[in-house]
Amino acid sequence: MLKIQIEEASKRFQYEWIFKNLNLSLQSGDRLAVTGSNGSGKSTLLKCLAGSIPLSSGKVSYNLNGAEIPDTDWFKQLTIAAPYLELPEEFTLEELLDFHFKFKSPKQGLDISEMLEILYLSDHRNKLVSQFSSGMKQRVKLGISLFSDVSIVFLDEPTTNLDKKGVSWYLDLVEKYTKDQILMICSNEPREFEFCQEKLVLEDYK
Repeated sequence: MLKIQIEEASKRFQYEWIFKNLNLSLQSGDRLAVTGSNGSGKSTLLKCLAGSIPLSSGKVSYNLNGAEIPDTDWFKQLTIAAPYLELPEEFTLEELLDFHFKFKSPKQGLDISEMLEILYLSDHRNKLVSQFSSGMKQRVKLGISLFSDVSIVFLDEPTTNLDKKGVSWYLDLVEKYTKDQILMICSNEPREFEFCQEKLVLEDYK
């Protein structure tokens, strides 16, 4: 079992506090929604918890079966899907999936062909990612995050560029593939996180 412990976490840019004195504990199977107005710092919190930017004060720790994981190794435990993360567009879709799963193991029973079917992109396996629509790219981002055998999934505005059918597809995918993981969703759209047991309103920590 993996646990994330957040103690008195605070982040500021120059003189502006993004959040202050945040305490939180998450463990395998937890689903947390982080909400707040645009620009409130949801993405910043996600990046701090993922270890990509440092806190101004406080501590985040990852513990696997009681042993603390060095922050240099957090990336092995997690995946992120977010609008601001770019896909390598010089790859074909199949090359991208092959590349990603050299670094992450796929969930049991999933191979590249099955992933392509779930993504509804089998006919585009040899197309360059640069030729994909924004909605297709978003499906790929969500797919590689949710198909990876990791302990933590961070999703930032997960239905960006998805139509109504795509939103239903996303909800089905989350239900099927995130049962034993820590799932954190940063969003203002209730449809993206209504299944979460816990909710954190970022404005409460200003």
